[in-house]
Amino acid sequence: MPKPFRLPDFYMPYPARLNAHLDYARVHSKAWARSFTMIEGSEVWDENDFDRHDYALLCAYTHPDCDATELALITDWYVWVFFFDDHFLEVYKRPRDMAGARAYLDRLPAFMPVGGLAGPAGPAMPAPTNAVEAGLADLWARTIPGKSEGWQRRFAESNRHLLEESLWELANISENRVADPVDYIEMRRKVGGAPWSAHLVEHANGVEIPDRIAASRPLRVLKDTFSDAVHLRNDLFSYQREVEQEGENANCVLVLERFLGCDTQTAADLTNRLLTSRLHQFEQTALTELAPLFAEYAVGPIEAVQVGLYVKGLQDWQSGGHEWHLRSSRYMNDHYSPTGTSSALGEASVLGEVSALGEASALGTSAARILTSLTRTAPLRIKRLTHHPFEQVGPTSIPPLTPPSELRLNPHLPAARRHSLEWARHIGILDGIWDEKHLLGADIALCAAGIGPDSSREDLELAADWLMLGTYADDFFPLVFGPARDRTGARVFVERLSAMISDTPPPPMSALERGMLDLWQRTAATGLPAQRLEDLREANRAMLDGWLWELDNAIANRVPDPVDYIEMRRHTFGSDLTMFFAHVGHAPLPPEVLRSRPLQALEHSASDWGFLVNDLYSYQKEIQFEGELHNAVLSARDFFGCDQNEALHIISSLMDARMDLFDHAADVEIPALADTLRLSPDIREALDQHAQALRTWMTGVLHWHQMTARYVEGEQRRRRAVRLNHPTPTAWGVRHSSGNLAFPQPFSASAPPAPNALSANRSPINR
Repeated sequence: MPKPFRLPDFYMPYPARLNAHLDYARVHSKAWARSFTMIEGSEVWDENDFDRHDYALLCAYTHPDCDATELALITDWYVWVFFFDDHFLEVYKRPRDMAGARAYLDRLPAFMPVGGLAGPAGPAMPAPTNAVEAGLADLWARTIPGKSEGWQRRFAESNRHLLEESLWELANISENRVADPVDYIEMRRKVGGAPWSAHLVEHANGVEIPDRIAASRPLRVLKDTFSDAVHLRNDLFSYQREVEQEGENANCVLVLERFLGCDTQTAADLTNRLLTSRLHQFEQTALTELAPLFAEYAVGPIEAVQVGLYVKGLQDWQSGGHEWHLRSSRYMNDHYSPTGTSSALGEASVLGEVSALGEASALGTSAARILTSLTRTAPLRIKRLTHHPFEQVGPTSIPPLTPPSELRLNPHLPAARRHSLEWARHIGILDGIWDEKHLLGADIALCAAGIGPDSSREDLELAADWLMLGTYADDFFPLVFGPARDRTGARVFVERLSAMISDTPPPPMSALERGMLDLWQRTAATGLPAQRLEDLREANRAMLDGWLWELDNAIANRVPDPVDYIEMRRHTFGSDLTMFFAHVGHAPLPPEVLRSRPLQALEHSASDWGFLVNDLYSYQKEIQFEGELHNAVLSARDFFGCDQNEALHIISSLMDARMDLFDHAADVEIPALADTLRLSPDIREALDQHAQALRTWMTGVLHWHQMTARYVEGEQRRRRAVRLNHPTPTAWGVRHSSGNLAFPQPFSASAPPAPNALSANRSPINR
């Protein structure tokens, strides 16, 4: 059969190693699979299939240091998960049996009880009714002894994601729907199983990530980059089997073919470039972000060693998994060689039988490939660190953008405009970074009026103040801490600003701290439920932590990895913060609905569409006038190696794709979710209201960008001239010409307007 593309040169900087207990695992795993009728009687595999796939070889490569018993357990898990995947394909995907698939998947979590054993008989579980259930019950009982409840919970969650999101694949096949690149990467982590593999790396190495740092950004990025690299590599090797033979459409090569309208070879090369980028991100995170994390959370030496062994285990998995893909008969790998020579290893993989001598030879080949791998992928790494800031990009040609809904503006907008100016004066943020003219032209209240058209006057004024302070702080932070590369000062600044929204805030020391404290106290006084206030806290903290990530990239002059950029941009743009005000007064949704994939798809696609609007309109401001590195247009230029016009087209296409996903989630997936969960009419109405609020949010964000003077070239030149003649504020106050720090008097919402307060007809963009 002709090959759809030539396999690219892979980045693989670590040599593969082979576990000495491979033969034991091969014998054990075949006996285990046979005992659960996965080989004979399943109508999925026969013995020849099992031998050719050689899952014991996969586990011996990916877990080279564990003992025989542990390797047998790990191998059984992989036999089970591959059997589940092939069984699900035959029984549910091919006949498009969505109802049967849902009933089948709903039973499986019962075989993963968290919390230890329930008496001498083992975990409390129902009686298995098929090979998948029986195998899972056996594996769970053998795996959880000695593991903490936190680890059990994380592993069970990864298992549930892996199992349940198979419905996402089935739904896309049934609808002949190919995901957009962002949705694909997010969902592939769940359905592809690599996070599940990362938990088994902990088990195989006898370590556990401390619970208090398991959800931190560095550990999350390590797991996500590991997962993405594993899945993207698999997509390249499995394209022929999955797409051409099985009719699958969850494959990154196919996703990029459809999204970019390119040929298969180009899509494969771009998939490999993304794979390389994710591995570079993994290394960067391990080398630069773990040590500060350990210091912040007081991680002791033993815990630090455990994290180090975990990272090493993930590296072993990458190199070992690559070697197995070169040898397993499941994949397109015959005659692969990155140097262009014929590969005896590839010929052996077709036969599915490799001698001990062949395995040793393959390991030598693996080590020999490292230099070539490093050399051929170095330009991508170097390019990401050699961006020339302040390049002349000219005014951005904004592609046509269609509002997601009809624009409605809050009738209290004039009052909110007046209030915003008064509040900014009293807080003290008209300090040179911003002046009154910029505040009037920016017209932040217009954004609040668009995203909250039905809010009361008090709620609108509060929302406008939140948006204004966040926008000002977004300008303040890089100007104060960027030139000095002051990571320590920035961390202290972020921690103090976060403290202003705690239950016991310290006395404020700066205009920003005063503003944040005032906003929090006014918000808490509105009587919002405790969970809603906690959501607002988390949105603020995520945004502030995102600014530290931006500062780290600026210090290293590093254009961020495209996946990392998109996922962090949701925080740095303040999507959750501003969306909060679009939902004020709306009925809350149940936690199980908020955690569901359709709701997350709805919110993530809306967030992405909103920040991409901002990136288009702010491109010249950020790249030419501020020397920024964080903009989707620049990210597209850097990753695809294209010019500005092509990058703008790619971003426009991505916005269309994210809007398509939003519409699909709102019109198809959420109604199906409501039926599945048998939601009440009130909750269904709240879901409709939630989706409409997000449409309103996107429309308000777009309208503000179209109307504000904040991003026009003339305003950028004027602001630069103002800053040249005005001392930059310090982090802790507004420094006047006398050198003293000045703090304004407390602001009172009931105070009479200042004599020169903004009137309804003074706004330069008042319509």
